[in-house]
Amino acid sequence: MGKKKDKNTEEQILDAAKNVFQSKGMDGSRMQEIADKAGINKAMLHYYYRSKHLLFEAVFKNAFSLLAPQLNTILNDDSSLEDKIKNFTTDYTTFMMKHPYLPNFIIQELNRNEDFILKLKENTGFPTLEKFKEKVANEIKQGKITPIDADQLFVNIIALNIFPFLGKPLIKAFTHKDDKSYKVFVEKRKTEVSNFIINAIKNT
Repeated sequence: MGKKKDKNTEEQILDAAKNVFQSKGMDGSRMQEIADKAGINKAMLHYYYRSKHLLFEAVFKNAFSLLAPQLNTILNDDSSLEDKIKNFTTDYTTFMMKHPYLPNFIIQELNRNEDFILKLKENTGFPTLEKFKEKVANEIKQGKITPIDADQLFVNIIALNIFPFLGKPLIKAFTHKDDKSYKVFVEKRKTEVSNFIINAIKNT
């Protein structure tokens, strides 16, 4: 019973922390607020996680461990390159809309600790690009797409998908969008981004 209780308490903490981080961000969140939301006292919260940063890292790893296998499947299945781009963009955007705190945390954490990415690669089924690169090379050979470096293509896909979450305040200011219209805008990017990339590389 004791082990089960410990696991349940940790799950409560991670769930509460995710909700607080999502609404207030890393800097605006307080350990006391997370403890209150989890239904425990602050001393118990510190027993599980000594600092807010360690808790944020645990929340991130938990969320990323759900996303990584999903993206890895898309990158390494037998689907066409066009389907990979569409599926990657749709799944990534959908996931980030549910976890909007993640992109900024990744950048902050990598700037603070470059070894953080090595920990992720070890523990979360980090996506690999080998089959994605093979697919790009094959479709170039078949004349389906114009010659392009597979690494450059992957970075283009990531960049176009991640920036609306990293640059949300800037984009909202430029486009005069409120939170509601911004969500609609990001939802539309699932097709806008994939169509843009596919049309850019298609051999016509």
